Amino acid sequence: MARKEDIQRQWYVIDAAGKPLGRVATVAATLLQGKHKPAYTPHVDTGDYVIVVNASRVVLTGRKAEKKIYYHHTGWPRGLRAILARDLLRTRPERAVERAVRGMLPRGSLGRAMFRKLKVYAGPDHPHAAQQPEAWERGD
Repeated sequence: MARKEDIQRQWYVIDAAGKPLGRVATVAATLLQGKHKPAYTPHVDTGDYVIVVNASRVVLTGRKAEKKIYYHHTGWPRGLRAILARDLLRTRPERAVERAVRGMLPRGSLGRAMFRKLKVYAGPDHPHAAQQPEAWERGD
């Protein structure tokens, strides 16, 4: 079983250009949880940091762009808001990727800690060059 003091964290970059949203999200969620490591422990955050670039160039298969609807509630009466996946990918592509990854992480404080290690950018550039991230190519 992994302990907090034994965890070695790395930084990975995933290029989402031309890849399906679900495939990018599953790879990112696996890395964030640490399931790719031999020391994976379900109740400990053993995952790595993940940078997703080119989120604006992610694709949706089939007719999901026209049919998939994202909902959220403002908290006020009649505050249910809806946006089509096509419109969300056009205006805020980072949100679409973040939402897909968040749905694949555990619920609760452990999942929130894992989600904080996700960095998503619409374009090809990111400000994390000092961390020397590796490009993740396995299993894409």
